[in-house]
Amino acid sequence: MNDQTGHPPTACQSSAVHSPKFALFSPAWIAALALTPSLHAGTGVGAKPIRGAEVFFDGTRQMLDEKWTYWQGPGFKSSLPIKWQIVPDPHDKGTVLMTDDPVAAGGKFGTADVVTKKEFRDVRVHVEFYIAKPTGNSGVYLQNRYEIQVLDGDKTKHGLGAVINETESPYFAYNGTGTWNAYDINFRAARFKDGVMVEKPLISMYFNGKLVHENVQISQVWGGPNSGIDGGNNGGKGITDTPGGLKLQCEGHDVRYRNIWIKPVDLKKPDTRFTK
Repeated sequence: MNDQTGHPPTACQSSAVHSPKFALFSPAWIAALALTPSLHAGTGVGAKPIRGAEVFFDGTRQMLDEKWTYWQGPGFKSSLPIKWQIVPDPHDKGTVLMTDDPVAAGGKFGTADVVTKKEFRDVRVHVEFYIAKPTGNSGVYLQNRYEIQVLDGDKTKHGLGAVINETESPYFAYNGTGTWNAYDINFRAARFKDGVMVEKPLISMYFNGKLVHENVQISQVWGGPNSGIDGGNNGGKGITDTPGGLKLQCEGHDVRYRNIWIKPVDLKKPDTRFTK
């Protein structure tokens, strides 16, 4: 039997269906299905790189220095080498990356953000984050332009898991502070003809294995020139046809990252839905 998404039921759904409490097609049975979001294989905390993906952070200082650098935008205040710290994983074996650069204290984004040296257009991205304390703040930027918010406690359009200021926060998918969370993203860059944007950037995303955004169009770069590429162009609406790296934001909070991998793709059609 398939669930309402067309997929076979999960173990949780299956047990609910066969319980006397959940008679088939009863209101309780329907409610149980509605509260059990569809999970996608190959996404979520601990997801391994898919074929063709490159690991961009494996917990080591060597990989941090090899594949990342500071984004030296208009608000940049730090200096190389990267001041973010490699610290023990608070839950599992190994080490992780902590957004720990003192120049960003007080929420000064853009002063010490790190970005991959490689730049991208269309990509499939996996990144895991850990917010140590309430109100912890960071951000994951696609093409060093479009922020997927990392902000504990905020359930607004500016909040956790939102395509910032473009969607509602999918806060229901959050595992909470003091535990690991994962974003899995399919991103299609804006398309241009004769220097004019003819198709807006598009994104689909799983948050901890749950589908939270599907083919969301992004209208602009938010946050001004200190936020990312093109943030200072026409109020963030002057998007250019240039690639950009994956950026992690530093705002002086204890937010940690691990298991980051990226696969460049070529999404010829305006469709970012996950196919596998």
